Amino acid sequence: MTDPVIYVVDDDDAVRQSLEFLLSTAGIKSRGFESGKAFLDALPQINSGCVITDVRMPEVTGIELLKHVRQHKPELPVIVITGHGDIALAVEAMKIGAIDFLEKPFEDDTLINAVKSALNNVADTGKRNAELGDIKEKLAALSNRERQVLEGLVAGQPNKTIAFDLGISPRTVEIYRANLMTKMAANSLSDLVRMAMLAGILGESRKS
Repeated sequence: MTDPVIYVVDDDDAVRQSLEFLLSTAGIKSRGFESGKAFLDALPQINSGCVITDVRMPEVTGIELLKHVRQHKPELPVIVITGHGDIALAVEAMKIGAIDFLEKPFEDDTLINAVKSALNNVADTGKRNAELGDIKEKLAALSNRERQVLEGLVAGQPNKTIAFDLGISPRTVEIYRANLMTKMAANSLSDLVRMAMLAGILGESRKS
């Protein structure tokens, strides 16, 4: 088999070239696209690898690109990159079928590990089932309030909204978030949300 290719889609030339260089230093082949449209034009000839796409792009957004990939090449894993505070968009992406999302700024190792995980998880249902069992055990150990904060995060809500809904202060929400990260052994907020969604917590907004 030939080495997998990572398709980097970002309208920012500097960011796209930086990601391509980072992947090359890890010995990973990549190919850049300056727009979602350019990538979709090439999609019919792409059958393997992994896609990394920015979520906010003109003409064809990362969400629209993801929908198209899921419809026409569902076996192709997609990692979505979001700006700080775009958790709601990231949650939407994961509901559509993104395998992971990264929130800017992220460490180089975080991206490389996400890519390797995306490639390794394709058709690896046994490993995914084992991970799901571990996640459910950790969720069961959360307090009721921690679970409520987690549901708010997966709904894409900011700390202030979660605090208002629960009748607590934003600072208290931050403390619960820190506790959640520790208890769930999450490396990042995106990792925490990914695990929750894998376990079936869809983050529907709670009504009072």
